[in-house]
Amino acid sequence: MKLVGIVGSNADFSHNRLLLQYIAKEFSTLFDLEILEIKDIPLFNQSRDQTQSVPIQNMARKIMQADGVIIATPEHNHTVPAGLKSVIEWLSFKIHPLENKPVMIVGSSYYDQGTSRAQLHLRQILDSPGVNAIVMPGNEFLLGNVKDAFDDNGNLKDEGTRNFLGSTLQKFVQFIEVISKLDGAQPKDMPEDLHAKGKIATTIEDVDMAADDWVEQASAKVDAVKGDTYVELDRGVLTVDQIDAFLKSMPMELTYADSNNQFLYYNHNAEADEMFAKRQLGQVGNPLANCHPPQAYKNVEWVIQQLRSGKQDVVRVHVPTHGPDKFVVHNYQAIHDDDGNYMGINEYILDFKPIVDWYLKQTGQQLAGAPQADAVSGASEKAAGPAAPAADAVSGASEKAAAPTAAPATPPVSKPTAVKPDAVSGASENGLS
Repeated sequence: MKLVGIVGSNADFSHNRLLLQYIAKEFSTLFDLEILEIKDIPLFNQSRDQTQSVPIQNMARKIMQADGVIIATPEHNHTVPAGLKSVIEWLSFKIHPLENKPVMIVGSSYYDQGTSRAQLHLRQILDSPGVNAIVMPGNEFLLGNVKDAFDDNGNLKDEGTRNFLGSTLQKFVQFIEVISKLDGAQPKDMPEDLHAKGKIATTIEDVDMAADDWVEQASAKVDAVKGDTYVELDRGVLTVDQIDAFLKSMPMELTYADSNNQFLYYNHNAEADEMFAKRQLGQVGNPLANCHPPQAYKNVEWVIQQLRSGKQDVVRVHVPTHGPDKFVVHNYQAIHDDDGNYMGINEYILDFKPIVDWYLKQTGQQLAGAPQADAVSGASEKAAGPAAPAADAVSGASEKAAAPTAAPATPPVSKPTAVKPDAVSGASENGLS
C-alpha cells in the first residue's frame, strides 16, 4: 500500500517531520510512506495563480497516486499553521487531489494536549467543499510533550505510545480498504482535459477551436500583429516575418500545445505527406483530443501528466516506423514561465542520422557495434550487421528506444513509449499534435 505523509510545518526542524519519519521507518511492512514537504509551496494568492507550478503539481500528482494520506500538523495559536492551510488552499482551488482520498491526522506538540484543537480545525477544513477528503473518524493520535518523546535515534520512547500509534495506523489501513471497496477508488494521475474545455489567460474565446480557419478567425479576434511589425523578445527584436522565417528554417518539426491542451502552432516548412508527424493546416487551434484517435488518449494524457507535474522535463520517443535509414526521435519538452508555471509543450521531431553521419565522417569515429571492415577482403566481419532490436508485441516499435541514459524512465507497459504512427495525424500514439 502506498501512502504519502505531509509535514504540516515549513520549519527546518520539526517534530512532526520526525514523527512521520518514525512512522515510515517503523511501519514499513504495513505500507510504503513517502514524506512530502510544504516549505517549497508558495503562499496561496488567488490573484497570482500558481496551480500549474511544478511544486504544486508534483504534490498533487503524488497525492492522487497514493492510496491514502497522513497529515502531521503542529498547533499554532489553537489552529493549523498558515503554511499548511495555504497548501490546502492550492489543493482545492483549481485542482482537487484530496477529493475522496482517505486521510489520517496526527500531530505533536510541546504541551500535554498535543494538537487537539489544530486537529479538530483540520478535520473541518478537509471536510469543506472543494477539498472533500474522507477523514478517518476518531482514533486521534495526539503526541504531547514531544521534546521528551523521542530518543537520540528518532524512536518513540514510550511503549504505550508506540502501541497506540501502531493500532491507529492498522485501523487506517483497514479504513482505506473499506473506502476503496465502497467507491471503487483506485490511485490515479491528475486527469487531463484533452478537449480543452477550460480556459487560460491566453485562450482566445468565442472562436470555434475545431474551425479549419481558426488561425484567421483568432487573429482577427485579437487583432494579431503580422508582417514587418517589430516584436520585442527576451534578447532580441525581430519582425513577425523574421520570427516566422526563423522558425520555419529550423531543421526539425516544431509544435506548440498550451497548458489548456490546445494545439496552437507548428512550423509549416513542409507539406503534410513530407512530415514525420503529418500536421494538417486545419488542425491548428484544435483541442488535442481532435488530433488523436480515442485509443491514443491514455498515452497522450500520460505524456502531459509527466511534464505538467514536473516528474519529467522531457519525454522522448524513438519511432522506428519512419524507416531503417532514419534516426527519428519525437521529443516532448515542458515549457515554463519565469515563475515555474507550466505553459505547455514544445514538441520537436528530428531525424538526427544526418548529424550523426556528418560527425562520424568528420571525426573518423564509428558507432559502437558497427560492423568492422575485413582486413583481407574488405567485407564486414558480420555481413548482417548487429541484430536489430526485437519488435514490441504491442506497438511494433523497438523494445528499447534508442535514447541516451538521461532519457526519461520507460512508462508502464500499458503506456508504451514507442508506438505506431497516429492514423489521423501521423504522430506517435502517445505523442501530441
